[in-house]
Amino acid sequence: MECEGLLECFHGLKELDKECFRALVKTEEPLTVDEIADAVDRERSTAYRAVQRLLQTGFIEKDQVNYDQGGYYHVYSPTDPSQITDDMQRMLNDWYAKMGQLIQEFENKYEQSDTSAPAAES
Repeated sequence: MECEGLLECFHGLKELDKECFRALVKTEEPLTVDEIADAVDRERSTAYRAVQRLLQTGFIEKDQVNYDQGGYYHVYSPTDPSQITDDMQRMLNDWYAKMGQLIQEFENKYEQSDTSAPAAES
């Protein structure tokens, strides 16, 4: 598994989402959705959906840029990698604790069944 596989594994991101993330990481400046769409050679609406998924997972951040004459537009940039890794580590720890709890519940449930079952005669 490559390190980008973590994006898919932890958050169910698609290949296009990973391409958009890589496009944002490669640039020095934040990008608009139109610029992201151009970078990944996709329609604006398709790129927008990928950007929304990346925002929901916290992998990218959105900033508003205001025009002097009024109005605004949004630009996107990658979240600090250390924040992303901290979040993934926290998710992994939560998952590990939950699995440990489920394993204990399984053991308790079926251990009780074994002790309450009548002994078979030979």
